[in-house]
Amino acid sequence: MTKLFESIQYLKGVGGARAEKYAKLGIETPYDLLYYIPRKYLDYRNYVPVSQAVLNENNVLRLTVTRKLAPQRVRGGMMIYKAAATDGINDILIVIYNNFYGFNALKEGCEYYMYGKVTGNFIRREISAPQFIKSDDNVLIQPIYHLTTGLSVNIIRANIKQAVQLMLEEPFETLPKEVLERYNLCTLSYALANIHFPSSTEAAEIARDRLAFDELLTLQLGMSMMKTNSRRKTSCYMDNSKSVEKYIQGLPFELTEAQKNAIDEIISDLCRDVPMNRLLQGDVGSGKTAVAAAACYFAAENDMQSALMAPTEILAIQHFNTLSEFLEPLGVKVSLLTGSLTPKKKLAVKEQIASGEINVVVGTHAIIQKDTIFKRLGLVITDEQHRFGVAQRTALAEKGDAPHKLVMSATPIPRTLALIIYGDLDISVINQLPKGRKPVSTYAVTGKMRQRAFNFVRNALDEGRQAYVVCPMIEDSESDLLAVKSYAEMAANELLKGYSIELLHGKMNSAEKEKVMKRFKKGDVQVLICTTVVEVGVDVPNATVMVIENAERFGLSQLHQLRGRVGRGEYESSCILITDNTGEECKHRMKTMCKTTDGFKISEEDLKLRGPGDFFGSKQHGLPPLKVADIAVNMELMSKAQQCTKEILSVDPFLQLPQHKGLKMDTIRLFRKEIIG
Repeated sequence: MTKLFESIQYLKGVGGARAEKYAKLGIETPYDLLYYIPRKYLDYRNYVPVSQAVLNENNVLRLTVTRKLAPQRVRGGMMIYKAAATDGINDILIVIYNNFYGFNALKEGCEYYMYGKVTGNFIRREISAPQFIKSDDNVLIQPIYHLTTGLSVNIIRANIKQAVQLMLEEPFETLPKEVLERYNLCTLSYALANIHFPSSTEAAEIARDRLAFDELLTLQLGMSMMKTNSRRKTSCYMDNSKSVEKYIQGLPFELTEAQKNAIDEIISDLCRDVPMNRLLQGDVGSGKTAVAAAACYFAAENDMQSALMAPTEILAIQHFNTLSEFLEPLGVKVSLLTGSLTPKKKLAVKEQIASGEINVVVGTHAIIQKDTIFKRLGLVITDEQHRFGVAQRTALAEKGDAPHKLVMSATPIPRTLALIIYGDLDISVINQLPKGRKPVSTYAVTGKMRQRAFNFVRNALDEGRQAYVVCPMIEDSESDLLAVKSYAEMAANELLKGYSIELLHGKMNSAEKEKVMKRFKKGDVQVLICTTVVEVGVDVPNATVMVIENAERFGLSQLHQLRGRVGRGEYESSCILITDNTGEECKHRMKTMCKTTDGFKISEEDLKLRGPGDFFGSKQHGLPPLKVADIAVNMELMSKAQQCTKEILSVDPFLQLPQHKGLKMDTIRLFRKEIIG
């Protein structure tokens, strides 16, 4: 396998210049090329006669070149090459633009399979810039790859053929023979050869199944090993004779059964001699912060400090206010540490943290700075963990001696995806809303109904309520999307004339955001026109209406998160989705939002529609990139991979046996810095 791991520049026809272009695709060796998976295939077996070609669409034809015509130079220096061809019954003209080498490859009297757009009429037809192979080529299902400037599909195919040949000369395998047999998988050599150059559609599917299984298996192995690594002893185990009853009695509301169960699970973990590693997952408004506060209270009762890290300052301030309200009356000191504090204030807070005077610290990335030193950190809480990188989460945990870790997420994640992303965590789910909480009524309308929608908003404002209007962009561009700044001007002069309006968006500094939010919370502002900066951390019970413009621009889970900003008080609340997109997928998504407020059902639908990579609207969730497996589709395969993971780690928890060497390398390669072994 040595040649497979040499620089790709040594492959025939590559060299230094092309090696640099391959590097842009993340390909540095022939081994990397083997795993450069085709995005789709071109099946030359499905050819049609010229007479049956669908005009103005791509077709596969089987043609013999009868005569090559003289090249033509047109305005701009472009060269047009033409050749006459026939399928034996009807003639057609082949047209190739500015590609001498492609035209030169065609030989008179030779037969080819050609794929390209067919234009013309019943009498005269052309096929433009076709891809082609000789009719005697033994690979009629050709791979199509994502390209970059300077690397054509033919160049990539030729180089991958060389890489496959190198692999076949020195075949390798990462899975033990008994695993291949038990899960009915093909060999790795067969999979890598047939994912690129399948002998049949079935062969491509068999190859894809094997490679998808490998990805899901290494993903599960990596997450399980991370979980094992986190299970080392902790000096932060707590005394189960301590109680949170005083905290629960002091709350201004009654906890739901789901909240009580979550608190019990967390306290049970805190009293063990290995660090807690738990995900607290709950829908918007389900009361996760009250549960987290119980954990902080229990830690304080055990003379340990807690730290809660939030991804935005707005959310950190929200948590600080809530925790202070719940805990300060019980003698638990809560403090805020964010980047916007003055240096003097920041220094004072850090001194109090180091002395142990502060029991609970709430903040943003400022918490993980080197000069933030805790006296005895026992509990680390991260909110909306998928918004943090692995390094940031690790840096916070390293502030103490193997502290307990609690992750909160208001993004309802299907259990399948949760097991993958949070595979190293135990999961607690709050699946009940607090008593008295009313579901939000949701309506989807087109722009033609905008005036009527805002009549509804004005009626709510006249009753003393408040409203959000969410736009997807901050500044005007060539796009027709409604930009928040110009929208606010338009609203002030037309739709919401006479009402107090403020802007809130991500490009404002923290002080500006905080000032606007305070005014909105106090009721000095009736309408907040904003971007998705309000998705988390804005809690105004008097806000009962949300209008979301260009709703098609948001994922279902994000729409659900936004909708969760209303319906947080005693009043009936509504969410109006405005979109002029009439596509079937958009209609389906809007209907889903209107018919259910169950975040977990919505997340399942979102996963089906968008796949795991885009599930959060960004790719910050820390999930290693999957090239072949589709978590939304490969459910059965993932179940098999989970079972296989358990079997392997039960006999070899650190993948140290010789037969697992390849698996260990693949796992390290997939996780890079996230796992060390």
